[in-house]
Amino acid sequence: MFASLFVSLFVAWSASAAEPLIVEIWPGKVPEETATIGPERFRMSPALDRKQVEVTEPTRMITDVTKPTLTIYRPPKEKDTGTAVLICPGGGYWNLYWQLEGEEVAEWLNSIGVTGIILKYRVPRRPGEPEKEPARRPLQDAQRAVSLVRSRAGEWGIGRIGIVGFSAGGHLAIATATGFDKRTYEPIDDVDKISCRPDFAIPVYSGYLKAKDKDELAPGIHVPVGTPPVFLVHGGDDIVSPPENSVLMYLALKRAGVPAELHVYAGATHDFGVRKSDQPCSTWTESCANWLRQLGFLQPGAKE
Repeated sequence: MFASLFVSLFVAWSASAAEPLIVEIWPGKVPEETATIGPERFRMSPALDRKQVEVTEPTRMITDVTKPTLTIYRPPKEKDTGTAVLICPGGGYWNLYWQLEGEEVAEWLNSIGVTGIILKYRVPRRPGEPEKEPARRPLQDAQRAVSLVRSRAGEWGIGRIGIVGFSAGGHLAIATATGFDKRTYEPIDDVDKISCRPDFAIPVYSGYLKAKDKDELAPGIHVPVGTPPVFLVHGGDDIVSPPENSVLMYLALKRAGVPAELHVYAGATHDFGVRKSDQPCSTWTESCANWLRQLGFLQPGAKE
């Protein structure tokens, strides 16, 4: 009986020990958060066909977010490289594709020795954030998140922090990587004195990067000196966020002298996340891991 009780307690402790750490981003009041949109909730994504998305079955989403958080998944200690990546799920700035572009991404990052940190940023759009443009408040959350992770780097064993995003989250990743020179909210404490520049960015089938009816970057996207290396991924047949978004971003990065790599997969559509399939687009994670390895982010002892 004692042995059985011990085993039960150990299993319960192990399950508890594996639970991710959840940290609120903002102390007290969240900037510009005045709307009452109801309690945060899960919902299922719509079932779509292969002309629109690669993963066609519904997956879990989160919406009605008013208190942004970080959900931190650590890799096995023996594999930990000391690199972390902030994960920005997509959803058009209306929802967060939490399962496909959050939890599954953290699992992939853990498999290559990287800490996955899912950013639960504010959705849906608030009044004054029109559908055809990026929402404003999520960038506040992302900038604060990068600074917060840097402030806890010693405690969490992190030496480098990058950012990955999907669809609207890809735009958020680029906006964070290129907008580090101007914070989008009034600093509130010592955390905001710490850099909000990520060490690299991985935007995947991003939207909102191309100007409407013009072959140029969208207004508000600029590439300052000091922009970190960028790895861009897109489907060649994406009708949700056409591949020109990533192509134009790549050209702008190259013109600015920023190290960049672009992968466009013929025949691929939208929303493939990191899931394995028989489609070539599912191999992007291997190319990305090689890119990170070449830059030194997957070397053991990457901690500062």
